[in-house]
Formats: sequence, C-alpha cells, structure tokens
Amino acid sequence: MKAKFDLSEDQNEAELNQNMMASLVGYHCRRASAALDPFSHPRMAAFHLRPGDFAVLSLLRANPDVSQKRVAEGIGVSAPNLAPILDRLESRGLIARERSLSDKRVQTLSLTVDGLPLCREAEKTAAALESEATAMLNGAERRQLIALLQKVYVK
Repeated sequence: MKAKFDLSEDQNEAELNQNMMASLVGYHCRRASAALDPFSHPRMAAFHLRPGDFAVLSLLRANPDVSQKRVAEGIGVSAPNLAPILDRLESRGLIARERSLSDKRVQTLSLTVDGLPLCREAEKTAAALESEATAMLNGAERRQLIALLQKVYVK
C-alpha cells in the first residue's frame, strides 16, 4: 500500500529550505560551474572539444614545445589521464608530439597549423561566453572571485 502525502497548495508553494546546501562552498561552486560551463553552449560545441582538450590546446598555445609532464601538471591531471586527451587531439591533427632536442627521453607538445586557429577561435568563444555569464560582476569582483577560488585549490 502506497503512503499518501498531503501536498496542499501552501506546502507545495512554500520555499524550499536549502540552509544546509546554501552553507556549502562546493554547492555554490557546482552551481556557478554549471552556469559558466561553455562546453554545454552551442557556440562552443562547434569546436568538438571536451574541457580537457580545450585546456591542453590553450596551454600549448601559450607555451609551445612544452613537455607532456608540464602539461599534465598545468591542467592538474595525472600523466595516464592526459594520454587519452593527447591521443584524441593528435588524431584530429591539432597537436604534434616530438622528441625534445635536449633530452630524447622527453616528448614535447605543440599546436599544429590546424590546431592554432581552432584554439584561437575556441578561446575567443569561451571568453565571450564567460563574459556574458559574468556580466553582473565588475572587474574588481571578478578578480576577487578568481583569487578566492584559487585559495581553495592552489596548494
């Protein structure tokens, strides 16, 4: 036998008590992340990039010929988790892997002639989407928000 619940009009329309969730920084970070996620937007979907792909491309655009180890550190993933990202980007012809001239044990990564313009356009699109999503913040508030978030995850 199913229990019956009294969902009266007043109870159904009453504001939900979210005190516990509202006190959790992680809850607010997840909500903000969902609002800021450019990868769910159709304008960003045109690039067919996952967040990790975008992070690698952007890092390589700013740091050409960098080692795989430094890329993994830069985007905060382990080397085994970086490998499928690199495989995916290399198979699309967006990055190239080469042996370091100074240390043959090290592979360096760089954007290809196809990867560079795609990265530039993806970065422009991501920046525009984020600017739209954070339009309610002034410059000082935006810098403060970034600094506060970095305090949480930068060791």
